[in-house]
Amino acid sequence: MHNQTRLAYNQFLSRIAQLNGVADATQKFAVEPSVEQRLVEKVQESSPFLSLINSHIVDAMEGEKVHIGVNSTIAGRTDTSGTAERQTRDIKALSADKYRCEQTNYDTHIRYATLDSWRHRPEFQTLLRAATSKQIARDRLMIGFNGTSAAATTNRTTNPLLQDVNKGWLQQLRDHKASAVMSGKKIGGITGHDYKNIDAAVYDAAHELIEPWYQDGDLVLIAGRKLITDKYLALIGNSDAPTERNALEKLMVSQLFGGLRTLSVPFFPDDAFLITPLSNLSI
Repeated sequence: MHNQTRLAYNQFLSRIAQLNGVADATQKFAVEPSVEQRLVEKVQESSPFLSLINSHIVDAMEGEKVHIGVNSTIAGRTDTSGTAERQTRDIKALSADKYRCEQTNYDTHIRYATLDSWRHRPEFQTLLRAATSKQIARDRLMIGFNGTSAAATTNRTTNPLLQDVNKGWLQQLRDHKASAVMSGKKIGGITGHDYKNIDAAVYDAAHELIEPWYQDGDLVLIAGRKLITDKYLALIGNSDAPTERNALEKLMVSQLFGGLRTLSVPFFPDDAFLITPLSNLSI
């Protein structure tokens, strides 16, 4: 390590120790809550999508979910002129879902040669932190959309999308809300297709699989890149007239599928889509 690099690196370690109230940052220590919160925020800021959903720091490994989602009616009336009394409803009791955290390690290293190449940069500490923050954000997206299990020892070779690190949002739906999962459907110009296009599939799913109290305008569609590409590629190939081109450009700008605002998120399965309010997703 170059002497100038060593000086910058030692300053980095001193800053970490100062922020966490410890004497030596090279020894194991518990991160201060305020520092932990800032680290989480930096990871969230590294991904446009993660900045749109919930992120909470909790102390217990397992417990009641942080956000209360009402999935039933609560309005009513009781005639109290006699002996009857009004009965309240526990909002949290309307859904028995709990959260469970699994230990996830983000073990990394940076080679001396890389550190040496940064030694002249005034933002040395920022570069050092950002080197991992962005990949942590990517990993969280991979797990959120592709995770199916939480293995005691993960295998990056057999699970390149981190399928065995933790159960993601899609797997949670399969496990706890199977009635809201549409699978095995054929879309497009396929023999025996169930839907002529993705818009029809999205429209049907939004109105048949989602309870009325969630259809309040907050729903968005997260779609796989292949589904989005197939839709627009077919339209582009059949839109030669100027008026058709103008209409297509407006359609592509609006990014509406089946009437829902559509998001294309990295690492989302190519042949799938998810309809949900963003407030329903937490990490």
